Amino acid sequence: MSVRDGYYAGWRGLEYEASPDGDQVRLYTGGPAEGFAEAVPGRHVRVVPLQEIDHLCYVVTRCTWRGEPFQVLGELDGWLRVEYAGTDPAAPRRLGLETFDVDVHQGWVRREEVTGLREERF
Repeated sequence: MSVRDGYYAGWRGLEYEASPDGDQVRLYTGGPAEGFAEAVPGRHVRVVPLQEIDHLCYVVTRCTWRGEPFQVLGELDGWLRVEYAGTDPAAPRRLGLETFDVDVHQGWVRREEVTGLREERF
């Protein structure tokens, strides 16, 4: 399962990373595709009217690590970037997480150490 976090849109039978903007949606792909323009190397974009979109949702990947709930923000070489999603104020310190802001605690964990890896759509 790939780790996804952000907007995704269905268009013409495929699902793309997306960025809604009023009555338009920017769709992104990692390679050349018909009607898509290269924005930067390895990233192509196409703007389509919102009414052409089959579905638009926000996807969040969640997991459990050491018995605590987390949101997965990204993945790199078998490591997951996770953010604590629980309510125990002592857990972030106990788990050795970095504090980025009030009640925002993140860390890198080995993918094989997490359980319950799943997507939620909003």
